[in-house]
Amino acid sequence: MGNRIIKIFDTTLRDGEQSPGASLDAGEKVEIAQQLERLKVDIIEAGFPISSPGDFESVKLVAGNVKNAVVTALARSVQKDIDAAYNSIKKAVAPRIHVFLATSKIHREYKLKKAREEIIKLAVDAVKYARKKVSDVQFSPEDASRTELVFLAKVVEAVIEAGAKTVNIPDTVGYSIPDEFSKVIHYLINNVPNINDAVIAVHCHNDLGLAVANSLTAVVAGAGQVECTINGIGERAGNASLEEVVMSIKTRKDFYKGIKTNIDNRQILKTSKMVSRLTNILVQPNKAIVGSNAFAHESGIHQDGILKKRETYEIIDPKDVGFKESRLVLGKHSGRHAFKEHVKKIGFNLTDEKLEKAFESFKIIADKKKDVFDEDIIAIIEDEISSVPETFILDYLNVTSGSRPNIPTATVRIKKDKEVYQDAACGDGPVDAAYKAIERICKVRVELVDYNIKSVTRGKDALGEVSIKVRSKKKSVFTGRGTSTDIIEASAQAFVNALNKIVSYDKKKSKSDSKI
Repeated sequence: MGNRIIKIFDTTLRDGEQSPGASLDAGEKVEIAQQLERLKVDIIEAGFPISSPGDFESVKLVAGNVKNAVVTALARSVQKDIDAAYNSIKKAVAPRIHVFLATSKIHREYKLKKAREEIIKLAVDAVKYARKKVSDVQFSPEDASRTELVFLAKVVEAVIEAGAKTVNIPDTVGYSIPDEFSKVIHYLINNVPNINDAVIAVHCHNDLGLAVANSLTAVVAGAGQVECTINGIGERAGNASLEEVVMSIKTRKDFYKGIKTNIDNRQILKTSKMVSRLTNILVQPNKAIVGSNAFAHESGIHQDGILKKRETYEIIDPKDVGFKESRLVLGKHSGRHAFKEHVKKIGFNLTDEKLEKAFESFKIIADKKKDVFDEDIIAIIEDEISSVPETFILDYLNVTSGSRPNIPTATVRIKKDKEVYQDAACGDGPVDAAYKAIERICKVRVELVDYNIKSVTRGKDALGEVSIKVRSKKKSVFTGRGTSTDIIEASAQAFVNALNKIVSYDKKKSKSDSKI
C-alpha cells in the first residue's frame, strides 16, 4: 500500500447538522470547529451557506476562527451557490469550495431531468467558476455509487481537467456494499487518465450500517480522503464515524500497512462528548470507540482476563481515545477476581472469609439490581465488618398485605443450628407481622424503640437501609441494620440482626458471670 496519509474531512457541521433536531447556532459551530482543530482534522466542512442567512453567517464565523485546517463550504453547481460559498469562506486561512451535482440515472431522470452531456457541462462550468474564486475546489458527483461506471469516469475526468483538486465519490444513500464500492474506486483509478492530478475522496452514508466498512475498503483501493462525522451523525442513519475510521486504521497497522491519519486520537472522547452535548444527540452506550460501554466489562471471564492482561479483551487502550481507564462493571455476571479488586479500590482490605461472605451478598444484590454502585458494595462490606455470630439466619420471607379487609400476614423461615423453623403471624402492617413471626420463632421478646428507613444508593432499584433500635427484657438497647432492594426484607434482616446481637451479648455476659 505504501506510506500514505489519509486526509480526514469532517462534515459534522454540515452533514452532521442535518440530523433531525441537531441544529447548531454560530457560537456552537465555532466551539466544535476549534475542537476539531485540536483533534487535528485536515478539512472542516462548515456548512451550506446558500441554505439560509444563519448558515452563511455561521460558516463565515467558523472560517474566521479556524487557524490551521482547510475550511470548505458546500455549493450546488450554480453560480449563486458558489458565490455564497466563496463569500462565506474567503477569509479562511485555507479556503475550499465544495461543488456537487447528481450523476446517477435516477437523479438525472427524476430530479434534474437532464441528459448526460448536460450533466458534464454543468459540472465543468461549476468547477471552472469556483476556480476563479479559490485554487482549492472539490467536486462531488452525488449518488456516485449508483452511477454507471463509464459515465462516472467521464464526469471525474472532466472535472479534474476543469481544475478540481479533489474528487469525492459519495455513497449518498448508503446503498453500496464494501466489495462493490472498492471496485468503483479501482475502476476510476484504472480508467480516468488524469486521476493522479486529484485526490480521490469518499463520503459514505450508513443506511445499511456499512459506512465505515465502505470508507475503509475505499482507502485500501486508493482513496486519499475520507469524509466523516463525529459520532457518525448525519442524514437518516448517519455518516461514516470519524472515530471508527481513524481507530480502525491505527489499531490494525498490520493490515493498513503504511497508512496513517493526522488525527490526535487522545482528543476523540472529548470531541464526541462536545458534539453530543451541543447537538443533543446521545451516543448509544454500545457505540464503538466512544460509547459508555466501549471499555466496560461485566462478564467474570472477561474481567479476570482484563485484570491479568488488558489486551486479552481490549484491542484499544482506553487512554488512547481519552478515557481514563477500562471500567469493570460489577453485576450478576461478575466474578470474585473483579469484586476483590474493586473492594481494594474503594478502600477495604478484607480477610478471605469476609470477602467470600461479602461476595455472596453482592451476588444476591446483583441478581436484583441492574446497576450495582459503590454504595451498595460499601453497605454489604460494612455488614460483614460489623457482623456478629449469626445464631439466627433469615432464610425465607413472604408477606401478603393490602387495603382492608386484607390483614397483613408474614410467613417467615429462620435457620438456627442447622435446623429450620417456620411460623406465620398477623400484624398492623407487613413489617409488624414479620417481626411478630420472627419473635415467635426465635423466642426472644423485645420492644421496638426506633425504626428508620433510607435509600443508600441510586436508581429506581436502589438499596434500602433499615436501622432499628430494640430494648431487651433486661432493658438494654440494641441496634439492628439490614439492606435490600425490598424494604420489608431489609426490615426483617435488621430485626434478626438485632436479635443476634442480644443473643451474642447474653452469651458473653453469661461467660463473664460464670468466671466471677
